[in-house]
Amino acid sequence: MSHILTNMQRRLLVTGGSGFIGTNLIEWAASHPRYQVKNLDQNEPLDHAQTRYFTHCNLLDRSALTEQLRGFKPTDIVHLAGRTDMLGESLDDYASNHVGTENLLHAILEVGTVERAIFTSSQFVVGPGTPPQHDLDFRPHTIYGESKVLSEKAVRANNLPYIWTIVRPTNIWGKWHPRYPREFWRVLQQGRYLHPSGRPVVRCYGYVGNVVEQLMTILERPADVVNGKVFYVGDAPIELADWVNAFSLELTGRQVREVPWGVLSLIARFGDFVLSCGGKFPLFSSRLRSMTEDYVTPMEPTFAALGNPSITMDEGVRTTVKWLRSSQINGKTRASKK
Repeated sequence: MSHILTNMQRRLLVTGGSGFIGTNLIEWAASHPRYQVKNLDQNEPLDHAQTRYFTHCNLLDRSALTEQLRGFKPTDIVHLAGRTDMLGESLDDYASNHVGTENLLHAILEVGTVERAIFTSSQFVVGPGTPPQHDLDFRPHTIYGESKVLSEKAVRANNLPYIWTIVRPTNIWGKWHPRYPREFWRVLQQGRYLHPSGRPVVRCYGYVGNVVEQLMTILERPADVVNGKVFYVGDAPIELADWVNAFSLELTGRQVREVPWGVLSLIARFGDFVLSCGGKFPLFSSRLRSMTEDYVTPMEPTFAALGNPSITMDEGVRTTVKWLRSSQINGKTRASKK
């Protein structure tokens, strides 16, 4: 099988293209004549303008998945499909991640047209704390993270006859995000967000526009740069307060209020009580831990291989808020599992 890219049109298959990153990826690829695009997903597209690229498919149905690949004959695959929430109670609840990946690997080999494939994992294969020392330094965070470890191992267990890359998205944000419009951004708009004062919290976030560029760049880079490699995708580490304030200024014209950690801890405990009674509350203990915990991933290898992100945080914030306001007016936003 030839691994040499030509100038002829590429057939790009995106699994999970109806979700957050997938919607942005298909928007990019569909605007480039070089790519013929197909989206395999269990859910209809978030952006109804992308319905023409959509085919319903469950990755747990191996035969149906294989038939879809056989019919489309993809040259390139970006595998985004899977369950990403933290609500599952066992690995079986995340079968769409590791079993779905195994089925896709099988289908790719059956069809034999794929030249390049990107398999999407998660930063959660290594939890907060010490960054990974190497690609196989797994310390999964949550059951979801465990399922992604299994997915990565499934990719490595096969002697793949094509160029493959694993990507680990950081905390990705931007238009079509499934939760931020009705959670974080809404709380900011209403002036109810309280930020912990004191020690700066350093996190790795990523604007989805930069992540899409990184994914498409992987499909274009020489094999020796990307084959068998693992890349965290996203932007350089930043102080969480800078990101929060960028959105607050764009949405409300003012910076967020900062409150001592001890006060927020008391509020979070009250939130725990409300949640235990079946209610809803914007702050609870696990969310407070997330707000006050460093989570830094090694981004330098990504930038060395793929180049620095081209879209600044401020540009991404402006684009996202413009979409958010338009969505609120037109009622476009809805939840997604991707």
